[in-house]
Amino acid sequence: MEARIARIEADVAHLRTDVGDIKIDLRTLRDKMDTRMDRFEVKLDSLRDTMLSGDAALRDSIQNGDAALRDSIAALRSEVSAQISGLKGEIAAAKVWALLLYFAFAAGMLGTMARGFGWI
Repeated sequence: MEARIARIEADVAHLRTDVGDIKIDLRTLRDKMDTRMDRFEVKLDSLRDTMLSGDAALRDSIQNGDAALRDSIAALRSEVSAQISGLKGEIAAAKVWALLLYFAFAAGMLGTMARGFGWI
C-alpha cells in the first residue's frame, strides 16, 4: 500500500510540474498576444488615420470629376441640340421633295391612264 501511495505522490508531483509548465507557457503566450494586439491596434489606428486623410482627397477628386462631368454634359447637350436643329431642317427639305415627288407620280399616273383610255 505504501508503494502505491509513493507512486501516486510521484505522479502528482509530475502533474504539478506539468501544470506549472503549462502556466508558464500560457503567461508567455498571453504576453505575446498582448504585444501583438498592441501592434495591431497601432496599425489599425494608422490605417484609420490614413483612410480619413485619404477621404478628403477622395472628396476633392470626386468634386473635380463632378465638375468635369457637368462641363462634358453641357457640351454634349449643345452639340446634340445643334445636330437636332440641322436634322429638323433636313426633314423639312425632305418633306418638300417628297410632296413634289408625289405630284410628279400622280401626274405620270394620270398621263398613263389618259393615254390608256384614249383621252389624249
